[in-house]
Amino acid sequence: MIFLLSPAKSLDYDSPVPEAVAAQATLPQFVPEAAELVALLREKTPADVAELMSLSDALATLNVARYALWSTEFTPANSKPAVLAFNGDVYEGLAASTLSAADLAWAQQHVRVLSGLYGVLRPLDWMQPYRLEMGTALANARGGNLYAYWGDRIAAHLNTVCAAQACPVIVNLASQEYFKAADRKKVLKPRVIECQFEDWKGGRYKIISFYAKRARGLMARWAVTQRIDMPERLTAFDLEGYAFAPECSAPDRLVFRRRLIES
Repeated sequence: MIFLLSPAKSLDYDSPVPEAVAAQATLPQFVPEAAELVALLREKTPADVAELMSLSDALATLNVARYALWSTEFTPANSKPAVLAFNGDVYEGLAASTLSAADLAWAQQHVRVLSGLYGVLRPLDWMQPYRLEMGTALANARGGNLYAYWGDRIAAHLNTVCAAQACPVIVNLASQEYFKAADRKKVLKPRVIECQFEDWKGGRYKIISFYAKRARGLMARWAVTQRIDMPERLTAFDLEGYAFAPECSAPDRLVFRRRLIES
């Protein structure tokens, strides 16, 4: 099985990478495509980037500098393994820095991160810092946005990855903004299972963004540490109080709920 995650906007390039992890690092698989996108981004001023991505002037300036420094040469000096570089809610749940070498090796085979710039990243792929969300309307030779740019390539790549698995199933823990780049109805072949995480609030169960994002990371972590390789094992997920809710689930849509004490 393959577990899909979204990237994070927040990045951590300050924490050191353990030597043992750096030794396992790999090159991204879509470097030429990423370089093509960076070339387009280098044509834009900070004001252009601010408008294109709805960023503050400071963030736009930061990312223009990142595009200028980006290189097709990936080294420990300019890169970091993706799963350690991302630093948002999902990755706090995943807590990759506390995974063992054996866990990371399993994750390298079973976890993928969808990316606007890199297409698909393995956890230990070297990644240079960037900001480019999949929903960005960046005009390119293939169309007016990144969905047009990536076309069927992400889906075709996932087909190949899943074909090498004993159980060719995708567990989607990514947002719809990102999964839409992979969900090509006539191309993507594996069965897809969606996971939904709900919390009790205001007298009913609902999706609360912060908790749901963290829960996606928790699910990925649990899958890695428990070596979850069959769909029927997913319903046993129980970290931080979540439990499978069969009454509102379907075979390809698994709902997990928790009811914390409300203050």
